[in-house]
Amino acid sequence: MKRGPQNRLAALACTVPLLVAGATVSTAQAETFRWASSTDPQTMDPHAVNSAPVLGFLNNVYEGLVRRGKNMAIEPALATSWEPLGDTGWRFKLRAGVTFHDGAAFTAEDVLFSYERASSEAADTASWFAPVSEVRVVDDLTIDFLTHAPNPIFPDSIANWMILDKDWAEANGAGLPAKDTENAATLKANGTGAFRLVERQPGLKTVLEPFDDWWDVREHPISRAEFTPIQNPATALAALISGDVDMINPVPIQDAQRLRGRDGMQVVQGIEARVIMLGFAQAAEALHGGADAGKANPFRDARVRQAVGHAVNVDAILQTIMRGSAEPAAQLVSPTMRGFANDRTARPDFDPEKARTLLAEAGYVDGFSFGLKCPNDRYLNDESVCQGIVSMLAQVGLTAELDAMPVRSYWPELRAGNFDMYLLGWSPGTFDAEHPIRFLATTPNPEKKLGSWNFGGYSNARIDDLLPQIQSELDEKARQAMLDEAATVLQDEMAYVPLYVQPLVWGVRKGVHVVQRPDNFLILRWVRMKDG
Repeated sequence: MKRGPQNRLAALACTVPLLVAGATVSTAQAETFRWASSTDPQTMDPHAVNSAPVLGFLNNVYEGLVRRGKNMAIEPALATSWEPLGDTGWRFKLRAGVTFHDGAAFTAEDVLFSYERASSEAADTASWFAPVSEVRVVDDLTIDFLTHAPNPIFPDSIANWMILDKDWAEANGAGLPAKDTENAATLKANGTGAFRLVERQPGLKTVLEPFDDWWDVREHPISRAEFTPIQNPATALAALISGDVDMINPVPIQDAQRLRGRDGMQVVQGIEARVIMLGFAQAAEALHGGADAGKANPFRDARVRQAVGHAVNVDAILQTIMRGSAEPAAQLVSPTMRGFANDRTARPDFDPEKARTLLAEAGYVDGFSFGLKCPNDRYLNDESVCQGIVSMLAQVGLTAELDAMPVRSYWPELRAGNFDMYLLGWSPGTFDAEHPIRFLATTPNPEKKLGSWNFGGYSNARIDDLLPQIQSELDEKARQAMLDEAATVLQDEMAYVPLYVQPLVWGVRKGVHVVQRPDNFLILRWVRMKDG
């Protein structure tokens, strides 16, 4: 029986070959681009889930007032220009003649609606708008964002905020986003972007086609883009080698070098703007998992969190699991991010004896048992990293009961507080150190739209005081001093345990050109295909 690409992918998923000797690369249809990744976008709603798989995919379908170029610089999108309103906010001039995929005209009313939707309690993007006090429509092509205080980085902070058509959303019962349930915007889309959604089968396939009335110019037009989630890395690799897909993200670290030497294949590698870290349930009174579930929560004590920092051998993880392709991390942002604290570059030494001493001082000389949550399809080698951490913690008397799961189930578990410790990766959308402070380190406050990804409930009054000052300070030296202080507080309290900066490793068929940005977004309007 003749098999089409999807059937071949299904067969590969069953057989799971690794590097197939003598496999040949078939010539894909010249204008159809097929790619695979380990994580399927959880939703087609750009306000429902604030994660890179969702935002990266939907940047091809929806647009915001601004966007990031190939070098990550902010550039005009649905706004042609913007200017500060003194110290009170920003005025955006909107692009004329833009239409949504259904033909409806884009106006300032859609921007206002999308702000109200994205900043609502139902949205996962609400923290983006914590600095905003009011949004005013001036006319159809002018809109003002007023802020509580001067906010010099506001345009950067909304680079991944996407605009929905007000009438379409309301007519389809999608006036508010649905985080853990579904509405029309979960499976359908109506943006203004370069590509329109034509097919959505969650977990199986998502298909995009060019939007013929797009206001901008695609550099290298493709006629169709097909995405297939493939969780098993070996299966994805086999799909690339067989020609069923033109690109995979990521390439298994252990196979990257062999893939480089294979005819018809290329590896595109860089460093992502994403720090992988461990988080803790610091606000919980009792442990959730493990044999000691129900007992008093040790992670409320900074000494216990510090012990974890000293018990994890990051160098060993980088050498054995990441094959030397990642870099150790000491802060919630990498050294390439604006606001990185240059005097706080040392991460905790690997020192099991010191970890045991800290645990004894905290009253846990015999250690304890707890639950560790981890995704198995979100970050590069995520489950393997967690398994390694379990072994390392056991050496100091900490018994971690590992629960690894697909990311579709993972985020609801974290939001429900069903963890004691968890693995998290964070890439700041603004490429600024203020970003993780706002989302991860500020005391959760839905009313103020703060701390929306602070799952463990970490809280420090000084961090809460510093955040609005960091957001409004215009003097770079003074602002950096505040960021340095915040980094010091977070390190001293071990609010999180930063582990490493994740690498980017993409596998691409020769003859296909892609642009790899440090946010790990694949922008389809830049994809170029030619004969291999």
